[in-house]
Amino acid sequence: MTSLASARRPIDAMGLVFALILTIVVVLPLLVVAIWAFTDVWRYPNLLPQEFGLRFWGQTLNRSDVWSALKLSLLLSTVVTLASAVICLPAAYAFARMRFPGRDLLFFSFLAGHAFPKFGLLVAIAAIFLQLDLIGTFWGVALIQLVNTLMFMIWIPVAAFQAVDRRMEEAARDVGAGPLRVFWSITLPQAAPTIAAAILLTFVGTFYETEGAWLIGAPGIRTMPVLMISFINNQMVIQFGAVLSVMLWVPSFIALMFARRIIGGQSFARGFGG
Repeated sequence: MTSLASARRPIDAMGLVFALILTIVVVLPLLVVAIWAFTDVWRYPNLLPQEFGLRFWGQTLNRSDVWSALKLSLLLSTVVTLASAVICLPAAYAFARMRFPGRDLLFFSFLAGHAFPKFGLLVAIAAIFLQLDLIGTFWGVALIQLVNTLMFMIWIPVAAFQAVDRRMEEAARDVGAGPLRVFWSITLPQAAPTIAAAILLTFVGTFYETEGAWLIGAPGIRTMPVLMISFINNQMVIQFGAVLSVMLWVPSFIALMFARRIIGGQSFARGFGG
């Protein structure tokens, strides 16, 4: 009966149309960039490349500035992610478990930077950083990227700490476990997978951050996304930018697939609801 009912279920034509449009809008540009990355010759008006190859991969990977930008991006992402974890995770635990005056206002103030046009906010911060001699420095870029991590490192961990089974914590206290032992043995293991996803998303988001790195870091700091933009703007050969784009897709794809298996779509919505 179940198979018969499912066989008679009407097809959602409108849903299929929207799904097709979304697929075309999202996938088609990515497909074109991927084709360019493995193309040696593609001249207008041909719809397909005349010659595929890896020539531009070799030329791109042989550039010293590519490897310098990659090392800098990895170092920046690691420093910013660690600093964000040290600052934000204790705050997330406090927001999830404690009640104190101004709690709601303070919580949403961490996310206020995402409620305004980002570039305008960056220009205002750049004016302050200019007075502090932080323009064009590693720590200037690290500080501006730290602001962008608050969404992941506050909202998601709050949901993780709220989802911990309180009965297990109470049972541990009943048998004599202290607060620190309860946290390390009960609370943290349950929240750890979601927190790990937040840390991973923070790392990837920092790795791909472009506007702050370009505005605050220029001209001395060139991350991978900034280098890719310079390749696209200054090189007449589009394949260089396409190769860097494909290189940048890999960590994002891996991180998002991993995070999707750990946290559901409701984690963001639940962020302050427990």
